[in-house]
Amino acid sequence: MSLLFKGRPQGASDVRIGFAQSVSMFFVSHLRQALGSLGELWRQPAASIMTIAVLGLSITLPSTLYILVKNTEKISAGWEQASEISLFLKSSVSEAQSQQLLTRLGTWPEIDSLTFIPADEALKEFQHLSGLGDAIAYLEANPLPDVVLVTPVEKHATPQAARLLLNKLKEQREVDIGKLDIEWLERLYGLLDVARELVTLIGSLLFIAVVLIIGNTIRLNILNKRDEILVMKLVGATDAFIHRPFLYTGFWYGLLGGLIAWFAVILILWWMDSSIQAFAALYQKDFNITGLTGAALLTMLALSIALGLVGSLISVQRHVREIEPK
Repeated sequence: MSLLFKGRPQGASDVRIGFAQSVSMFFVSHLRQALGSLGELWRQPAASIMTIAVLGLSITLPSTLYILVKNTEKISAGWEQASEISLFLKSSVSEAQSQQLLTRLGTWPEIDSLTFIPADEALKEFQHLSGLGDAIAYLEANPLPDVVLVTPVEKHATPQAARLLLNKLKEQREVDIGKLDIEWLERLYGLLDVARELVTLIGSLLFIAVVLIIGNTIRLNILNKRDEILVMKLVGATDAFIHRPFLYTGFWYGLLGGLIAWFAVILILWWMDSSIQAFAALYQKDFNITGLTGAALLTMLALSIALGLVGSLISVQRHVREIEPK
């Protein structure tokens, strides 16, 4: 019992409160403390803006890198064909047998599309591109075989899955040679893996820094309100009641910082769009960066709020407990 109410008669506190009134008082108390903590930020604009800006910019960098990594595959013109498998058919295979092979392969769930290139068409294309038309005209027979280009589905486009599919295709009786640029494919996925790990590492370090900064800011607020906390504990205030304003402060830091990060990412993508468009024009391709969606915005806000709450919770649990009336 509080020291101020130690001698108070027991009967004076026997006031029954209904369930609906208790729930209403609970939400009113939370709303009052949430608005009060927001008012505290408003009364200290310089310090609040600096903390919110640090939080927002810390989330901006990993978010921007994440979006750029997700859009990397659209920058390169031929990446979607990196896992394409070339099957060179045996010279003894007839046209009917080639069509049977295409029909059979079309039922495989690992394959997305098939392209059949007859030997005559391949020779004409080679003659046109190589500039050796006169020399090729003296050939007695077409040395090129029929070719089937196999494009696997996205699930089987990874290096390991594409290699397994290649080995499976080589076992077909009509196939003479199967080719897949595994080394290029592995380099491509290796580069993307490094980029993802880099984003994860940078994001983790910045998130830890945000938690520490918010924790230190809340600690300073607690020290500034030490006398007020002592009085509240003397009159019997619960720990949850004392902790709540500081937790709401962390919530507001997170929410406002997340909004700043969202606007900053949009601004960065808009700023980079002209440069990326100019780069894509060199390869005669149109490229548009996929920006933040509604789900991405909610995720960013949730992450930012979580960082604010974690930082404030760690500071509150440690420093408020140390303030006790003697």
